[in-house]
Amino acid sequence: MSQASERYALALFQIANKHDASEEVEADLREVKKVFVDNPVLLNLLGSPKLSAEKRKNAISALFAQGNEYVVNTLQLLAERRRLEEVADVVDHYISLTNEAKGIEDAKVYSVSPLTEEERASISSTFAKKIGKQSLRIENIIDPSLIGGLRLQIGNRIYDSSISSKLERLQRQLIG
Repeated sequence: MSQASERYALALFQIANKHDASEEVEADLREVKKVFVDNPVLLNLLGSPKLSAEKRKNAISALFAQGNEYVVNTLQLLAERRRLEEVADVVDHYISLTNEAKGIEDAKVYSVSPLTEEERASISSTFAKKIGKQSLRIENIIDPSLIGGLRLQIGNRIYDSSISSKLERLQRQLIG
């Protein structure tokens, strides 16, 4: 992550907080990131040196007309300064700033079947305490190869209670 993307994210975070729009901005940023990740051709087109700064800004305005004005202004600024390739980093840093401010951490929970709301709440409260946060924002990923149990990833930490990992440990012990 570049220092520039951190500065853009911080500036956007401060403006959004000042205007009580941080959640709306975060939701729009997640969509913007999805658009650019799913459509790399769009990023290449908007980053083309053949396109004038004015045309890039107009394209951003047209593409994200329904978006939050602070998000659109930031995108236009990134386009004008030929930094659109840093959009994903800006979004990631913005999300980490909002998570930090709210005491939330993103977590990926791998399970054999979809988690119920009770299971999500239980996992969130249990593991949030372990890492010193108020709650977890859980993304549930279905992985039948686990056989049973859960695998939880919070940042670079992994908690694994899946049956497949227990079987692998048992196999290593038996084989030597």
